[in-house]
Amino acid sequence: MSSPRIEVLIPHDEIQKRIAELGKQINADYGGRPLVLVGVLKGSFMFLADLVRHINAQVRIEFIGTKSYEGTTTSGQVQLTKDLDKPIQDEDVLLVEDIIDTGLTLNYLKHMLSQREPRSVKVAAFLDKPSRRRIDVKGDYVGFTIEDKFVIGYGLDFEQRYRNLKDLCILVP
Repeated sequence: MSSPRIEVLIPHDEIQKRIAELGKQINADYGGRPLVLVGVLKGSFMFLADLVRHINAQVRIEFIGTKSYEGTTTSGQVQLTKDLDKPIQDEDVLLVEDIIDTGLTLNYLKHMLSQREPRSVKVAAFLDKPSRRRIDVKGDYVGFTIEDKFVIGYGLDFEQRYRNLKDLCILVP
């Protein structure tokens, strides 16, 4: 069995430049109001860490965990594996996702968080893969729109490996 080849899709410096642009847009939209950033574990952690450094407001960070993939295939079912630690009622919430793929996870999370009566819920996604969409959901702040390729690196994994790559890469069998 040969090991997979890794090809860089988006280099680290391009990722950082785009995240700075998203931070400016978020700052302009929220005007310094306090924000609760809800990172979706585990894939969003690098994006969230870099994004929060560009937000000029009082920020609280929460994490929520979901599971919907087995290997490279979505199960079609979203499971909550970790809930928020504190309430979000009357707060502006920015849900931070690694990738909007089928839309199932994002739809589930937006619905669940909205039931907790936040002031607002918006979505910042590192990646958007619209060709795979099953449910019509959109990100408010999107880093990059990509084709239907299985990507790794910059927090995204294949079977819990490759998250530590600084670039966004394609895993080629």
